[in-house]
Amino acid sequence: MAHKEDDGKGSAHRTELHASIPRTRLPIVYHPDYNITFMGLEKLHPFDAGKWGKVIRFLKEEQFVTDGNIVEAREATEEDLLVVHTKRYLNRLKWSLVVATITEIPPLMCLPNFLVQRKVLRPLRTQTGGTIMAAKLAVDRGWAVNIGGGFHHCSSDRGGGFCAYADITLAIKFLFERVEGISRATIIDLDAHQGNGHERDFLDDGRVYIMDVYNRNIYPGDGYAKRAIKRKVELDWGTEDLEYLQKVELHTEGALNEVRPDILVYNAGTDILDGDPLGGLSISPQGIVKRDEILFRAARRRGIPILMVTSGGYQKRTARIIADSILNLHRQGLIGAEALEGEGSSLSSSLVTSLMRSSGSVGSTFTAV
Repeated sequence: MAHKEDDGKGSAHRTELHASIPRTRLPIVYHPDYNITFMGLEKLHPFDAGKWGKVIRFLKEEQFVTDGNIVEAREATEEDLLVVHTKRYLNRLKWSLVVATITEIPPLMCLPNFLVQRKVLRPLRTQTGGTIMAAKLAVDRGWAVNIGGGFHHCSSDRGGGFCAYADITLAIKFLFERVEGISRATIIDLDAHQGNGHERDFLDDGRVYIMDVYNRNIYPGDGYAKRAIKRKVELDWGTEDLEYLQKVELHTEGALNEVRPDILVYNAGTDILDGDPLGGLSISPQGIVKRDEILFRAARRRGIPILMVTSGGYQKRTARIIADSILNLHRQGLIGAEALEGEGSSLSSSLVTSLMRSSGSVGSTFTAV
């Protein structure tokens, strides 16, 4: 894929986020700095601020990834962030009160900003850099997963809902500016919440098609941003697997048939899980695994590069489910260096059992723990 960086127009700044990655590494992006740990303050938000590291640990236990075969994310610099964000917004993040409001962790307002920058915003900037890197990898390799990212409530000039940087918007705009042949993008947002950040950013951009499936009754209820959604699927409280998966499959097929994008950005929130305190839906672990498979199969059939980001998920068990889903994608031959054959799968036995149990009835559900 040709690059636009040296076109003589001077429009693109120098960045490390589109650097060449050795083919020996899987397009799975992560850095230990993703995880937020600081005096227990992270426990004051329902988000599991260490879930990203747990996902990697589970994938290592199943011998799918090692430190040597994944891609280490790099922190997005201020210049990188200014591709989308206003200078005024980035300056506002230098006020601890603003960050406390965005992350919904009130005690942060009492801390000096240099600590907030180092312990809270740097992890989020590193995840944002990871999404930008993974988008380029998806174009090069056909697929990529950022183990973090998916900050879909943040737009160019405002954050919210734990989202301080607009990583989805940034990833797409980086591709539009820097990679030849990438001129149309589709975002399929399957987090339980409306993705109002990228919707605000792409409201008047005909190059970006947005499909959003979300609980109509919860945050953010952003009517202005909804105007950007080309395919809107609003769910009711307690929606279960059968209805959910039928709608996801139907509308994913419809969206990708309606517009053939050069890149598919898939926001794979796990806050749809039954028992999630914020999502309000009732999807089983197997339902989440099947959902991700539907998206990757639809992209694979059409030869569309797909980038997956992990977004929201507010239960301790979501890390295991994300890992099981990635392992299932590997077992199905949808990701990995090559399709697996025969019994060589590293898929966990618990997931195999779950999939066998649910294969006859997609609508089966678990009780929340």
